[in-house]
Amino acid sequence: MTSHKPDRSKNNLIALTGLTAVIAVAVKFAIYKINSKRNNNFKPKGLGGSNVRVSLSVSEIRKLTDRVIADSKAVYDAVGLGGSNVRVSLSVSEIRKLTDRVIADSKAVYDAVGSVALDKVTYTNVILPLEELEAKQFPLVQSCVFPKFVSSSEEVRKVSAEAERRIDAHVSACSQREDVYRVVKAFATKGEWTSMELKRYTQFLVKDFERNGMNLTLTKREELQRLKAQIDELSMRYIRNLNDDNSFLLFDHSELLGMPLEFLKTLEKSENNKYKISLRSHHVSAVLDLCKVCTIEVRKIAEILYFLFWVISSFGSLFSCSLSIRFGILRAVKLCMLIFFFTLLKVGATRKAVAVAYGRRCEANLPLLEKLVQLRHKSARLLGYTNYADFVTDRRMAMSSSKVFEFLEEISASLNDLASQELSLLKNAKKKEEGEIPFGIEDLPYYVKKVEEEQIDLDFEVVKQYFPVHLVQSGIFKVCQDLFGLRFEKVTDAEVWHSDVQLFSVFDLNTTDLLGYFYLDIYAREGKYGHTCVLPLQNGSLTNGSRQIPVALLIAQVKNEVGDNPGLLRFSEVLKLFHEFGHVVHHICNRTSFAKFSGLRLDPDFVEIPAQVLENWCYEEASLRLISGFHQDITKPISDDVCKSLKRWRRFFSALKLKQEILYCLFDQIIHSTENVDIIALFKHLHPKVFSASVLVRSIYQVMLGLPMLEGTNPASSFPSSAIGSEAACYSHIWSQVFAADVYASKFRDNIFNQYVGMQFRNKVMAPGGSKEPIELLSDFLGREPSIQAFVNSKSESF
Repeated sequence: MTSHKPDRSKNNLIALTGLTAVIAVAVKFAIYKINSKRNNNFKPKGLGGSNVRVSLSVSEIRKLTDRVIADSKAVYDAVGLGGSNVRVSLSVSEIRKLTDRVIADSKAVYDAVGSVALDKVTYTNVILPLEELEAKQFPLVQSCVFPKFVSSSEEVRKVSAEAERRIDAHVSACSQREDVYRVVKAFATKGEWTSMELKRYTQFLVKDFERNGMNLTLTKREELQRLKAQIDELSMRYIRNLNDDNSFLLFDHSELLGMPLEFLKTLEKSENNKYKISLRSHHVSAVLDLCKVCTIEVRKIAEILYFLFWVISSFGSLFSCSLSIRFGILRAVKLCMLIFFFTLLKVGATRKAVAVAYGRRCEANLPLLEKLVQLRHKSARLLGYTNYADFVTDRRMAMSSSKVFEFLEEISASLNDLASQELSLLKNAKKKEEGEIPFGIEDLPYYVKKVEEEQIDLDFEVVKQYFPVHLVQSGIFKVCQDLFGLRFEKVTDAEVWHSDVQLFSVFDLNTTDLLGYFYLDIYAREGKYGHTCVLPLQNGSLTNGSRQIPVALLIAQVKNEVGDNPGLLRFSEVLKLFHEFGHVVHHICNRTSFAKFSGLRLDPDFVEIPAQVLENWCYEEASLRLISGFHQDITKPISDDVCKSLKRWRRFFSALKLKQEILYCLFDQIIHSTENVDIIALFKHLHPKVFSASVLVRSIYQVMLGLPMLEGTNPASSFPSSAIGSEAACYSHIWSQVFAADVYASKFRDNIFNQYVGMQFRNKVMAPGGSKEPIELLSDFLGREPSIQAFVNSKSESF
């Protein structure tokens, strides 16, 4: 999947407040000017101290809006970068002041729109102010928020996070403005559409309000808000329990055979000199991947030696020493052999002990998750949905929970034969090493890694030598420029927040039009966000014939070239950079009219598809040569054999890995689409008898191909995706993978540098953004409806 990104739903909401800051000042200024020009003796009637005007004419609102846009640059002292309103180096006081202004001015615009009489609604006095608000103010909002990810100053990061909380609270309040909802709804009812995109935009506004309960009675709205508050509190408690869990297990050195010395050196030790293995994912995954077992040969030797010493001890008369000494020696030898024998036997139990303990973490989270699910179903029913999963999928490509189940079951069924072959291979590997010992789910990571190393000639430490960061960056640029008809130019002497940061302008290769900007902040430093992601800083839009260009920021944490350190990237880092740069290109190539439909502000089921399509270039020989070169001699690209091994490694055991992911996706869908599910039984037993009437649970049972869950474990207690962030949407990663595979196999695989196809993808898939339904965009590009077949075929290529 995609790499770890900040929650884009927040960005979607923040944009509602967007143009607000800009418009509000202009609203006040324009009203003052209009009134003063009319008559110096004119005094508005109404409440003392109120600047709200409830009867502006169409022309007055038009003038006010124009003045807002014109005055925004002066009000906010925007930087000199042409077309960008992003402020990149705000101080603590400036962030606070800008946040205050954004919120105050946003409220003023909402007040103005909300005051329009229902029989006077027009595009000009309702939709246009909200549309421009969203477009023009978003970069100002992001100017306050993005420093929390990248600033070297702890104080700035803290104030930026505080600004985000304040703006989020304000956005939430705006989404519950009944007066604005009624006005927007009145305009939607009139149906005066000048374009299909305007119709879609208005429908989205109405839907946003109604998903927040604005079409409910006051009593039900209040109940919905109480439910949301409870859900938020329980979600945070679930996550806090995971974060605060400091459980660990103790092992002696003999129980950690196979673990690298470097890993052991990082571990704390107990008073009795045993190693502490925490139940954090980095410790658990290392043990499950690397901790060895007792081989058949060693076991047999131990058994033979034990038998021989037992025989010798039975014939003590063979020894010439005194009887007491003789028996003392034999007892000591026998004891040593027992210790040796049973130590070898328990080595194989280390992985299982770690896996069981990991699966038993945070048992207090189980009742929390059960309560969360109940509250979510209740909130969904208030809003008119059958269940919470239908509420979530209603605004996604999937459209319904039933469609998600159909999709997951079809993918799972298509993988059965391949997964069986993969599992047989792993079982044979265990039998060869351990003998007739049942294969358990805790054995999967170890034997997957072992068989991969035996059958694929690939040393990632050697591969790393061919990916110096500067060469990877220039190679990615080359691929995207050639494929999508773009030209990147570095902006010299640009204002940036750190000396490592680079700014690039993007031009259309044919028309030379400026399309947008992107910042690269890819080098590691203290205090910076720890994952690779893309943040939209300014959204693209078209208002009154004037296009606002997109601006993006790519954040990573890779090592820079320092002295003799060439700044080499692991292959996984290369993959992440390519993926995230796909998001940058997607954002920059947007050509929508409304900022709401810009670049990355899309259906979550769809937004990952372009980035996942581009991941394929990391596995093709021709493109790998562009982004690789031995760091001591970059004229020597990565070898063809390594390229082939990388492609094979990508597919190796892909069916079993995907089956595990499907298991969690089905669990997530079941609990969020079915009332009164026994969560503990569902994950603990994975057996059709739990819910004999449910075909879905029988499908879950098939997912793991008969591998039982470990006794006493229940992953539901440590499955944060279902608690917060991806609830009822865990399927989305697989969904986008499937459609990305179809796009690549159908259009790009035979000629990965075909610019004609690349331009079609840019114009038909990336440029329209969210202005059309995603399935419509993909069908237009493919010339047919998308299919899962290419995805299924890609998995079977490894065998």
